[in-house]
Amino acid sequence: MLGGSSRTKKSSFAALAVLVAIALAWSAATVQSKTRPAPQPASAETTQAESLAAWNQIAQVLDNPRCLNCHQLNSPLQGDSRRPHIPHVVRGPDNHGVGAMRCGNCHNDTGNNDTSRTPGGLHWQLAPVSMLWQGLSSADLCRALLDKSKNGNRSPEDLIEHMDKEPLVLYGWDPGRGRKPVPISHADFMVVMRTWVATGTACPQ
Repeated sequence: MLGGSSRTKKSSFAALAVLVAIALAWSAATVQSKTRPAPQPASAETTQAESLAAWNQIAQVLDNPRCLNCHQLNSPLQGDSRRPHIPHVVRGPDNHGVGAMRCGNCHNDTGNNDTSRTPGGLHWQLAPVSMLWQGLSSADLCRALLDKSKNGNRSPEDLIEHMDKEPLVLYGWDPGRGRKPVPISHADFMVVMRTWVATGTACPQ
């Protein structure tokens, strides 16, 4: 009986020690969670910096010959060197050329013609005059892109859709033989576009 009683007491003390250790550990974890600072939201300065960084990447694409060659006033440019278009064509009242010199005569709706090395895409045309980008600074280009009177009445979310789906935009990543595509992949460009919109579409000063 004495031996059994001793073992029982030892077992009780061991169980009590385990319970005390658990309680102490729980108490320490509770104190630590209460004293640990809560994660802070990004500051306005951080968000603005992220938005401007995204815009800088977007501007590099919009200033690329694949985009800028057709965002001209009267006549498109050609090639990576941005030389005058041969043959000489002009905008016309509907942005598709004039007389026999219509854009669609050479630029087929079905896409690039690798045999003639003529690029193509649906409703090939000069960008509207309101979307003239030639000579704009990065800041002015940014503001023009956001101006509904100049961007086809598009909201920032509409701009994302336009950049993601418009065939003439997508041509920049598939310009055909002899022409370099824009410098970043379309998937990466869309990530940057969404970041720019999500962080407030900041423009340089």
